[in-house]
Amino acid sequence: MLQGTPGRRVSEFYDHHPISEAGVLAALARRGRGLPEGPTVDDLFEFDQDHYGGLAAVDALASRAGVGAQSRVLDVCAGLGGPARFLSRRRGSKVVALELHAGRALGATRLNRLVGETRVAVVRGDATRLPFGSGAFDVCLSQEALLHIADKPAVLRECHRVLAPGGRLAFTDWVARPGLGDRERERLWEWMAATTLQTLESYRVLIGRAGFNAIDAEDLSEEWRPILRRRLAMYRALRVDTVARLGEQRYEEYDQLYAFFVGLVEDGKLGGGRFSASG
Repeated sequence: MLQGTPGRRVSEFYDHHPISEAGVLAALARRGRGLPEGPTVDDLFEFDQDHYGGLAAVDALASRAGVGAQSRVLDVCAGLGGPARFLSRRRGSKVVALELHAGRALGATRLNRLVGETRVAVVRGDATRLPFGSGAFDVCLSQEALLHIADKPAVLRECHRVLAPGGRLAFTDWVARPGLGDRERERLWEWMAATTLQTLESYRVLIGRAGFNAIDAEDLSEEWRPILRRRLAMYRALRVDTVARLGEQRYEEYDQLYAFFVGLVEDGKLGGGRFSASG
C-alpha cells in the first residue's frame, strides 16, 4: 500500500510499475532486439505504451485532435514517452513529452536516445503549472494520467492557456460509474493514487469551466473491459521478471491491486472516458 503525501503516493506507484524502462529493455532483449542490434522506434511500441488500447488508442486521440505534421503537440503526463514517439513516427509531429516522475522522464529521454528519436523533447514538469508560454501548442493530449492529479481544474485551465486559439484538447481517463462506493474510492487512492475520480458528466462540466467548447465525452467502459482482462494476464505472465526486479512482496501487492481494479471494471463501478474539446 502506498504511503505518505499525495505526490509521494504517485511517485511510489510508478517507482514500482511493471511497465518501466528496465522492463522495456528486458523485453527487447528477449525478442532479440537488444542494444547491440540497435532497436528502432517501432520495436518499442509493443512494450512502451503505458495506457489502454495500445497504438490504436493513441491514433484515435490524435484523429480527434487533428494532429498532423505541422502540429505542436504537448503530451501531458507522458510517462515513458511511447505515445509521443508514436505521434512523431506516424504523424511526423514535434512533441513535447511532459512528465513529473523523475525516473520515467529520464527513462523516456534514454529510450529516445536509444532509438534516435529527435522530434520528441522530454520536459520534467508539473501538469498543474505547465512550464510553457501561452499559445505554445496546437494540441494537448493525455492518457489515463489525470486520475493521479487532485486539482483537475488546474490541469485543464493550464492546457487551455498553453493552447493557441482554436487548439484542441483530447484525453482519456478513468471515470466513476454508479455503484462506486466511498471505501472503493479510498482503496483506489491508497493503492494506486487515484484521486478525485470524475464521472463523464462532471468531466464535461470541468472542461467547459476551463474555457473549452465543442466538448465531446465518450464512454469507453465496454471497450476497456476486455483490455483490462488481457492486461492482468500479461502482468501475471511477467511474474518471474517482476519478482526478480521488485521482489515477491511487491509483485503480490500489485497483483492484488490489479485484480481489485479489474473487478471494479467487471462490476460496472469503474470505467473509461475519452474527451475532446476546442480551445
